[in-house]
Amino acid sequence: MLRVLLTNDDGIGASGLQTLRRALLEVSDVELAVIAPDSNRSATARSITFSRPLWVTEVKFDDGTLGFACDGTPVDCVRLASLGLIDGFQPDLIVSGINHGSNLGDDITYSGTVAAALEGIVLGVPGIAVSQQSLAREMDFRLGERFDFAAAAAFVARMVDRLDDVPLPEGTLLNVNVPAGRPDGVEVTRLGKRIYRDELQVVEEEDGRRRFRIYGDSPVHGDEEGTDLAAVSAGRVAVTPLHFDLTAAHGFEALRAYDLAALLEPAAEELAE
Repeated sequence: MLRVLLTNDDGIGASGLQTLRRALLEVSDVELAVIAPDSNRSATARSITFSRPLWVTEVKFDDGTLGFACDGTPVDCVRLASLGLIDGFQPDLIVSGINHGSNLGDDITYSGTVAAALEGIVLGVPGIAVSQQSLAREMDFRLGERFDFAAAAAFVARMVDRLDDVPLPEGTLLNVNVPAGRPDGVEVTRLGKRIYRDELQVVEEEDGRRRFRIYGDSPVHGDEEGTDLAAVSAGRVAVTPLHFDLTAAHGFEALRAYDLAALLEPAAEELAE
């Protein structure tokens, strides 16, 4: 029996999570638990709630099954599961989504959806983050209001069902982005590069204070072959393996060539003065 934790960053009542929940319930040999934020926590990335206790509320779904809503972040939800919120349940797999909007390229560092799956990697549990492009076919997670989650839910449910045959590599999560409409294939991709077009704009001045808008138009991207951005733009499902090791190995030699130890003595002398 595969124990699957389902969470998201759009909130426990979000259509994407509910569509995926119903699809996962149909997978044999899966024990499903749902712990998700009680409201939208989009773009919270890996933020955690450590300055106060968390409220957790039991939620009854329309099919009679139960889940848990918390007033924290997606990462908090994963931590709650791993620390034993549900008696006898320790997740073997984290599934996060389906997010309302894509999580592509550099955007993943802002994503609460990806962060929840990434927290699984930190805890030694593999994860799948899944996001859906809106029917407007936008390439920005901030836009789009109408979604059809059916294809994404079916794809991820089949993926979970096949994990015994095709297990995830250790320390790896899969970031899945599904295009609008009927996908024209699946591509294993690398992260693409966003080009952000943000501007500093004053929108209001009052009593010596100013309000600024700092995020501008939808970011653009280059259709570089092999990237998640190019795949979704072409109507294909993008599956990108991610891991937590952010070490820039290519920077080792340059740093080792510099005598960093020489900085210790002058720094110590300056502090003493």
